[in-house]
Amino acid sequence: MIQKKVCMLGGFAVGKTSLVSRYVQSVFSDKYLTTIGVKIDKKPVSLLRGEMELILWDIYGEDEFQKVRMSYLQGASAYLLVADGTRRATLEVAASLQRAAEHEIGKVPFVLALNKVDLADQWDVDRAALEHAGQLGWKTVRTSAKTGEGVEEAFLILARAMASR
Repeated sequence: MIQKKVCMLGGFAVGKTSLVSRYVQSVFSDKYLTTIGVKIDKKPVSLLRGEMELILWDIYGEDEFQKVRMSYLQGASAYLLVADGTRRATLEVAASLQRAAEHEIGKVPFVLALNKVDLADQWDVDRAALEHAGQLGWKTVRTSAKTGEGVEEAFLILARAMASR
C-alpha cells in the first residue's frame, strides 16, 4: 500500500484537529485542545487503483507561518487548508499559508475546507470570497467536524488527486 503525507494547514482554532478526529476516528469533542508541534494520524483509503494510506500531519495553528513549520511540510504530497467559516479573517490566513506552502513544496494538490458549516447562521464568509477562491482554481468543500458534513469528501478529493499524479 502506498503512503502519502498530507499536512493540515490553517490558522488558530479553525478545526484542523477536529477534522482529523472526525475523519480518522468518527468522533467530535467540544473541548478545545491546542495542538503543540505536530500530531500524526493514519487512515487507509480505498481508491479505484487500490489502497492508499494517508499520513495526516496535524500542524499547530498560528496566524504566522513560522520557519519551524516549514520543515513539517517536507515530503508532503498534499495539504488540507482549513478556514473557519464563522471568522472571515481565517480565510485570509489560509490564503497566506497556501502561498507559503506552494513556495516551500511547490504545486501539490490541496483542498480548502471551510469548516463549521453547522454554524451557518453565524457564517462570516460571503459568496464573493468563495467565488474568488474558485477563480484561483481552489477546490473548496464546506465541512463540519461536528456533524461530519463534507469531511470524508474533502479527504477523498485529496486522495484522488494524489493518485492521479
